[in-house]
Amino acid sequence: MSSLQTSLLILGASGDLSKRLLLPGLATLLEVKDDWDVQLIGAGVEDLSDADWKAQVRESFENAQASKNEGDEGAEGDSSLSERLQAVIDASSYRKADVTSADDLRALLGACDHDPAIYFALPPAVTEKSCEQLAHLDLPKRTRLALEKPFGTDAASAEHLNDLLHSFIPEERIHRVDHFLGRSTVLNLIGLRFANRIIEPLLSSQHVERVDIVYDETLGLEGRARYYDRAGALTDMIQSHLLQVMAVVAMEAPASIDADDLRTQKELVLRAVRPWGGDVVAAGKRARYTAGTVGDRKLPSYADEDGVDPSLGTETLAQLTLEIANWRWAGVPFTLRSGKALAKQRREIVITFKDSPQVPVGLSGAAQPDRLRIWIAPDEMQLELNVNGPGDPYTIDRTSLETTFNPGRLSAYGEVLAGVLEGDATLSVRGDSAVQGWKVVGPFLEAWKAGTTPLDEYPAGSSGPEDWDNIDA
Repeated sequence: MSSLQTSLLILGASGDLSKRLLLPGLATLLEVKDDWDVQLIGAGVEDLSDADWKAQVRESFENAQASKNEGDEGAEGDSSLSERLQAVIDASSYRKADVTSADDLRALLGACDHDPAIYFALPPAVTEKSCEQLAHLDLPKRTRLALEKPFGTDAASAEHLNDLLHSFIPEERIHRVDHFLGRSTVLNLIGLRFANRIIEPLLSSQHVERVDIVYDETLGLEGRARYYDRAGALTDMIQSHLLQVMAVVAMEAPASIDADDLRTQKELVLRAVRPWGGDVVAAGKRARYTAGTVGDRKLPSYADEDGVDPSLGTETLAQLTLEIANWRWAGVPFTLRSGKALAKQRREIVITFKDSPQVPVGLSGAAQPDRLRIWIAPDEMQLELNVNGPGDPYTIDRTSLETTFNPGRLSAYGEVLAGVLEGDATLSVRGDSAVQGWKVVGPFLEAWKAGTTPLDEYPAGSSGPEDWDNIDA
């Protein structure tokens, strides 16, 4: 007897998101949850034959299998599919459909053998039109919806979309996808903070000097101008992802790891966020890359990339310094930074502690602040400390304690789909938090649109503009 029976209906199934992320994620999930009965249905405007659809699914599953074998020590690299995955492919189907048509959506729901999880692998505007039609249909009792970022374009549009969704489906069955923080990463951060008496008491304004959350990429635009040129680094990464990372790093201990408890504590953090010093111009920086070299790749200026409208002034590097105005964190700057075409990839949380109030006279050496570094994907931790050196015991040297966290068994999208299919909203963004995220970045977006914050430049392959601090690694 299957422990779960469900239908996964992917709207926009022939697109890049489905092929590159969703279907490979489903493959990793099906291998772990081998007793789940998952019916796969794809839908979209493209004309795909049954054979073409099955070949697409098979290719995505094989890619997931090959990636897993590459990461497993001793694996032979065989990408052949298991009987389990092949059976899902054989039973899957594709239907050409207008996903904004009530009749077509009704037919798609009728093809689902079980209560459906509907995944909108679509542009946000098309997703909203599709939901407007779903609101008038008689949906199966346990229908779940999964919506990709961005959720709205500002606070008002996010509230409108929430109202639309809540008119026909309860909040607990709405999954606003944030694949950036997978289940294992969230649990690793919670375990590190709240299962350790040594670390948790130090995480407050009494001991912490600053917190930096950095997501630097070496990749440039990579053909994503259609979306990215109207989003930019602030909306694409900071609003959508890094605010959620900050909320987990800064929140109070939840009573449990259930979705309600966890998401409530994250929301309380977001409500307390303010621009550092109350000045959005001083607290926000933006820049875009000019021509340069990243590794062995030569990149043109962002303004010269295919599909880019230079007059939009889209930033490829954004940095915000924020304050969490509550008892624990008041007075501690949280700096969130993300950008493209930079010198090296960085995905890390850096907690810098205040200097020791007094180093005894007689000890020498360049004592530096203690730092706790947490890397995301792969999840690792390093605690940097000052200690008496191995040579002269009167000299302070630097050492570090390092560990690797449990990586989990699923890919990021495998974890997303697991939550969607079994109705666990732990990894999804709650409706009020989606709105609050826009309220945090809204003043910065307005200042940037008005031109009051300069658009700086940096060569591709550099660490960022020369006059920025660039958050030393």
